[in-house]
Amino acid sequence: MAKVAFIGLGVMGYPMAGHLKTKGGHDVTVYNRTFSKAEAWVAAFGGKAGKTPAEAARDADFVFTCVGNDDDLRSVTIGEDGVIAALKPGAVLIDNTTASAEVARELDEAARAKGCAFIDAPVSGGQAGAENGVLTVMCGAEEAVFEKARPVIDAYARMVGLMGPVGSGQLAKMVNQICIAGLVQGLAEGIHFGKQAGLDIEKLVEVISKGAAGSWQMENRHKTMNQGKYDFGFAVDWMRKDLGIVLSEARRNGAKLPVTALVDQFYGDVQQMGGRRWDTSSLLARLEKK
Repeated sequence: MAKVAFIGLGVMGYPMAGHLKTKGGHDVTVYNRTFSKAEAWVAAFGGKAGKTPAEAARDADFVFTCVGNDDDLRSVTIGEDGVIAALKPGAVLIDNTTASAEVARELDEAARAKGCAFIDAPVSGGQAGAENGVLTVMCGAEEAVFEKARPVIDAYARMVGLMGPVGSGQLAKMVNQICIAGLVQGLAEGIHFGKQAGLDIEKLVEVISKGAAGSWQMENRHKTMNQGKYDFGFAVDWMRKDLGIVLSEARRNGAKLPVTALVDQFYGDVQQMGGRRWDTSSLLARLEKK
């Protein structure tokens, strides 16, 4: 059992912190900007709640963060009452936010100055993966630090992989989002074409999902897409945030991402349609707009 702090109890962080307590058996203290949510978590899982990130992180062996973006992350880590000021020597800060590789390196430097270690550990698997404790976690860290933290991370993960030094986890998550963006657009176009051609979408997917066209998105999203329902999963606003990080990194490293850039624009169209909180499969709604 370790002493653990978890900062950020959104749709992902809330169940992830719960798994650290129930499955991992750790002593968990949580922090959330809206304190009532931290109180609700304590009522559901036990443990304790801190009034500030620093208070939650004090004396912790491992501190997890899972917030919205780079600025949110800086606020809860290096900002006033941030966790880094409260880290004890030897503690490990593990960030599950999907953020930039640049901020990961900033936090690594700040943690090292405190005699601590840092892992960038963005996740994939969505809300369902977090709730079921079967996330995929892509880590950037020194190998010894990764091995120290891995048994703790395992509480909410099905797959945990070391991608390379600090920043590599975020870069791997960018690849993940590049692949998803193109795949969902292809699925949306396929379903749209099938409808226009008069095909039975359920029968169609039952067949092609067992071949080379099959994917997690096809298996898990085709029914709701076919029904025009887009309240299941990762929101368009968050996907655009992620793709913005991807495209910014591509400008730095020279990668050519024409499909990703185009799909990002398509998600902008969905936002203009009022779909900011629709899930990413709502690319189909754009094609079906009259």
